[in-house]
Amino acid sequence: MNNKMFQSVVYVIVIICSIAFIYFGNKAATRGNDYKLLSGAEESLVTARVSAIRRQTNNPETGDTEIYFSADTDNGDDIIGLQTINQNDPTVAVKAVEEGDKVILDNSVGDQWQFTNYVRTNYVIWLGIVFVVLLLFFGRLKGFNTLISLGFTCLAVFVVFVPAVISGENIYIWSIVICIYTILMTILIVNGFNTKSFMAMLGCAGGVVVSGILTLIMNRVLKWNGIMDADCQRLILEFPDMDLLAMIFASVTIGAMGAVMDVAMSMASSLHELKMKAPDISPGDLYKSGMAIGRDMMGTMANTLVLAYIGSALEVTVLQVIYNGSLFELMNKEKIILEIMQAIVGSLGILLAIPFTAFICSVSYKNIKTHKMKDNEENFV
Repeated sequence: MNNKMFQSVVYVIVIICSIAFIYFGNKAATRGNDYKLLSGAEESLVTARVSAIRRQTNNPETGDTEIYFSADTDNGDDIIGLQTINQNDPTVAVKAVEEGDKVILDNSVGDQWQFTNYVRTNYVIWLGIVFVVLLLFFGRLKGFNTLISLGFTCLAVFVVFVPAVISGENIYIWSIVICIYTILMTILIVNGFNTKSFMAMLGCAGGVVVSGILTLIMNRVLKWNGIMDADCQRLILEFPDMDLLAMIFASVTIGAMGAVMDVAMSMASSLHELKMKAPDISPGDLYKSGMAIGRDMMGTMANTLVLAYIGSALEVTVLQVIYNGSLFELMNKEKIILEIMQAIVGSLGILLAIPFTAFICSVSYKNIKTHKMKDNEENFV
């Protein structure tokens, strides 16, 4: 069997195993519970386009602004909708509807169609289409494989991991399972089964393990209970037995996995290419070259992870700064220290993945037979 056929067989096997993992993983995660990814609430919802504003009134009892409007549903029905705006509560106030707006209406309470929100997914879908087109244009076959792996990753999180959390399964175990699956699936689908892919898997696993261990240690020494904000409070009220510290472990490991995988794959691929161009390079010199490449990657990748965590909690950070006069007190707030810990732990996973990947590549690549590499650089040897 030549290498091209071998890689095709591996590709098909990974796809089949991924489908099986999603299906049986969901069955195992739910354990017979009546879990649905989405509830049946959408049965009372319709999407419609506002055709005319009929009248606008102010409710003297509540102070709300009530806007009645005509709307044409996607099914062709003409209905009357009501938008209620509380001008005194900025958390629920929304932009007043205008003619031509695409809106979501709900009649689950009473006969009146109530405005719930604007339809925004259509614009995001177009943005996603642009992303897919550009990815396929520049990435071609690897771009297509990237989309396949991205789809399986999303399914693993939302169809397997989330149901497992809701069903009360062990979050630590399931987060580890998701990390292992995602690493193997992504690298095998995008890069195939070869030496550099295997090195990238080991390097990524090493970085994620470091991040996980450090998270477990920090969860213990920081003495927090996991209730960081109002969302955590709502979650624990809905699921009293949920382990919020385990959720922190999952968020750090899964969040760091993508960046660590990127670094490990880049290191493995760079050193593989270097070995091909300079087959007589010694393992020691290959390791030194790997570390030189890794140093250039450290700053940008660490910044990427730190900025990602800061950006995801920017509103909370601003509020904490406003309502805390003491910088010392601010820096000891659980929500703030969690973001800092996540950024540092993830960055440490990246930093330690670089020398680890460089080392295992320098040791493993010395056995590569250069004449085989010239014939087919993707051979697993």
